[in-house]
Amino acid sequence: MQEFDHIQSLWQSHSVEVKISSDEMLQQAKKEVNAIRNKSLFNIIGMMVSFVAIAILWLFFDFNSWTTHAGLTLFLSAIAVSTFTLYRSHRLLAQHDFTTDPNDFLNNLKSYQISRYNLYSKMYWVYAILLSLGIAMYFFEILSYFDLWAQLLIILFCFGWIIFCSTLVRKSVMKKEKERIALLIEKFERIENQFKEQ
Repeated sequence: MQEFDHIQSLWQSHSVEVKISSDEMLQQAKKEVNAIRNKSLFNIIGMMVSFVAIAILWLFFDFNSWTTHAGLTLFLSAIAVSTFTLYRSHRLLAQHDFTTDPNDFLNNLKSYQISRYNLYSKMYWVYAILLSLGIAMYFFEILSYFDLWAQLLIILFCFGWIIFCSTLVRKSVMKKEKERIALLIEKFERIENQFKEQ
């Protein structure tokens, strides 16, 4: 057992420093930044498509109940606020080129990290609550057209989906994105340090 502890302590004390040139690191960072920008842009486009689809549904179908109109208003409000928040986060990365001023971009990247955390922690719950209320109000009129078993199935599916997204999916996405942005910040800090050393 002592031999194992000795080998383990030797292994832990031995560190290998990998040297990557600043150009290679910059190319890797550029790929990752572009991937984050594109993902952010696709999220915004997806939210806008959802907004337009619900607006078209509201315009072209004749709803009789005020609760349906209130529900659709809550839907559109939740989507609009979330889209605006996503756009503000996206602008932090899209408006600056990291090759011209890496330090300024690094500050924006840290701000982006904070805004994404706020989106997934605080803003997400506002979105989920507005969406849930919108669904509930929308269902007052719509579910009356279905049989009881279909009503129960639709309600269980919708709220089960919201709970699933609010717990497992949200936590997984938060963790993955947090790690990805933290790694990118670390790369930019190393790039900045290498430029200072040169």
